[in-house]
Amino acid sequence: MIPLDTIIQGDCLEEMKKLPDGCIDLTVTSPPYDNLRKYNGYVFDFEGIAKELFRITKSGGVVVWVVGDATIDGSETGTSFRQALYFKEIGFKLHDTMVWEKPGFTATGALVTRYAQVFEYMFIFSKDKIETFNPIKDRTTRGARKLNGTIRQSDGTTRAMSNQGKIYGDGPAQRFNVWRINSEVSNNNRFHPGQFPEDLARDHILSWSNPGDLILDPMCGSGTTCKMAKYHRRHFIGIDISGEYCEIARKRIAAVPARLDRWAGA
Repeated sequence: MIPLDTIIQGDCLEEMKKLPDGCIDLTVTSPPYDNLRKYNGYVFDFEGIAKELFRITKSGGVVVWVVGDATIDGSETGTSFRQALYFKEIGFKLHDTMVWEKPGFTATGALVTRYAQVFEYMFIFSKDKIETFNPIKDRTTRGARKLNGTIRQSDGTTRAMSNQGKIYGDGPAQRFNVWRINSEVSNNNRFHPGQFPEDLARDHILSWSNPGDLILDPMCGSGTTCKMAKYHRRHFIGIDISGEYCEIARKRIAAVPARLDRWAGA
């Protein structure tokens, strides 16, 4: 039986093994990468977690993997790329490589030798052909324009674009794959050292799932993914090794208004 709408305290690898094959529509999570942050009593088995995610993800489902790299002895580790390639090796498709751009520089480092690091990768992995995409359209354009141009063929020749003459840019436009979202820096809203901004979790949930779907965060920390899943009419499962963070997550989720009308038709 799938434990819907719950926060589970435990090792995520062991807890995911208890879930049936193909039960998760969307995972939104961020691992404790490169020891940049310390978590309560957790040993990170990346390959085991990736394999379990593949097993429990539905065909057409998505894993959003938010990750960055440490800088050691003046060189970035490249852990994020190795993880992305491993996801592909075990059967996931790399659907998109997105970027979370932070508006400020918060890390430490020698700026005399490099530019300030202000982003993390958001790898979008799909199991088989992606089933759900609800694009967010909040980008403003400069007004309606008529599509006009050519496409270069593999033999070097050109042909007219198939949608030649189509009017575009009339109204809100689809967002690009670089998302500029503020980090959680306020002490009133920050409960965890690696906490997602609520806007980031929300926008991925809206993009890659539908109401009534099941959302997983296997390293849920203070529960932001699960909170936003509940708020937007999705079921959720959160897992974390820390009893302290699990309690914080449960309190945050309990504070979401229980409006039955939000579940109508879900």
